[in-house]
Amino acid sequence: MNEKQNKKSALHEKEGIPQPESFSASSLEKISKSRKIQPSATELITGILAHDKVALSRGITLVESTNLTHLAKANEIISGCLPYANKSVRIGITGVPGVGKSTFIESFGKYLTSLGKKVAVLAIDPSSTISHGSILGDKTRMEELVKDENAYIRPSASGETLGGVARKTRETIILCEAAGFDTIIIETVGVGQSETAVHSMVDFFLLLKISGAGDELQGIKRGIMEMADAVVINKADGDNINKAKLTKTEFNRALHLFPAKKSGWIPTAATCSAITREGIDKVWETISNYFELVKANHYFEEKRKEQNQYWMMETINEQLKSNFYNHADIIKLLEANKKAVANNEISPFAAAMQLLEKYFKK
Repeated sequence: MNEKQNKKSALHEKEGIPQPESFSASSLEKISKSRKIQPSATELITGILAHDKVALSRGITLVESTNLTHLAKANEIISGCLPYANKSVRIGITGVPGVGKSTFIESFGKYLTSLGKKVAVLAIDPSSTISHGSILGDKTRMEELVKDENAYIRPSASGETLGGVARKTRETIILCEAAGFDTIIIETVGVGQSETAVHSMVDFFLLLKISGAGDELQGIKRGIMEMADAVVINKADGDNINKAKLTKTEFNRALHLFPAKKSGWIPTAATCSAITREGIDKVWETISNYFELVKANHYFEEKRKEQNQYWMMETINEQLKSNFYNHADIIKLLEANKKAVANNEISPFAAAMQLLEKYFKK
């Protein structure tokens, strides 16, 4: 028995060389100290106006932050950048998942930088309703554009915002314009019936489509088609060229069924291939023609003014909502009312009224 106890198992662990430290203590200390040193709002504004992409990224991070301690600093940065904004054209791009939005934007962005444009891409990635996480993989997809000195790509999570835009996209546009970017491209998470948000912050709204996906009849439906200033059928390459041309014809017919736009612009459909870059120049030509028209008839300035008013009201709504949910008394009462509603002790409407009455009596 003693021999069995003394005998080592074949699975026993031998003593070996101890694992060395996987990091340098001195380097870790330096990194920790540098992270504690946060640039002031004035320093970030100076950096943004000097076209420093690092300062721009840090400024956008503050603007997007939900931490209430960052709010004052973020507002100071926005105010400091505002006088230098509004000097770009803003293009919204949307389409069903798989239509090739990221590939199109990379080809389109590279074409624009070849013309001497400075392009900022605000790519909105969908957030999971379960884990609340987001992949933010647009920089990986746009591997050529991300290396371009005249381009800047900022992926952001959509969060709980409807319409496929991040909560702070509007403010991010201001910072990008102040940083010298003259063409702002906003990529939405995908097409739907709640694209009003992105439409209300861009000058030109581009809808990407693909042929052979069974969605040609969507051309006669209201909603997104009414917002589109142009429809582009992507992936018009290889064996798909003829199908894409047929789809373009169908959409051109459908676009003429809608009422005339206030801008005086008549939307058109076109084809392109983001892979071969065939037709990309024609897309920019269409967009340029649009801007030439709306700047001549002053619709461009009129729309910008309407958008500013819209976003003032949206900011008020957002701030009221934020203040409501962060109020100490509401936080306590909210949990109690949630349980009561779940147990059918009170109706959802009565519970909501209790919370609102409590908030307005504060």
